[in-house]
Amino acid sequence: MNDTEKVNALLKDLEHPLKPEIEAVRAIIMKANKKIAERVKWNAPSFFYKKDMAAFHTRATKHVHLVFVFHDGAMIHDSDGLLEGDYKDRRMAYFKDMADVKAKKKALEKVVNEWVKLHE
Repeated sequence: MNDTEKVNALLKDLEHPLKPEIEAVRAIIMKANKKIAERVKWNAPSFFYKKDMAAFHTRATKHVHLVFVFHDGAMIHDSDGLLEGDYKDRRMAYFKDMADVKAKKKALEKVVNEWVKLHE
C-alpha cells in the first residue's frame, strides 16, 4: 500500500464530526502545490516536502485542527492571518465548518506555497 492509499484507509475508518471538512482541507493542500506529498504520521494524515510540513490533529472535534511545522524556527509571511499561535516551531490553522474551509481556501493555498518556497 502506498502512502496515499494509507491516508485513504485511515480517513475511511476515521470517525470525526468534521470528516468532510478534513477531506476538503486535504484536497486543497494536495492541489495547492504538486511538490507536496502525503502520508500517515503521528496517526493522522500529514503532508511533507523535503521535511514535515503539516499534520491534522484529529483528536480535536469542535474544529479541524491543522498543525504547520516550521523547522529551525523559520517562518513564512501570513498576511491573511490563517496561522495562529506563537510557538517556536509551529503554527495552527483552524476550520470550524465547511463554510470556513471555503472562506480560507486561498489563504491555505498561499501558506502551503510559501512553506514550499521556504524549503526550496
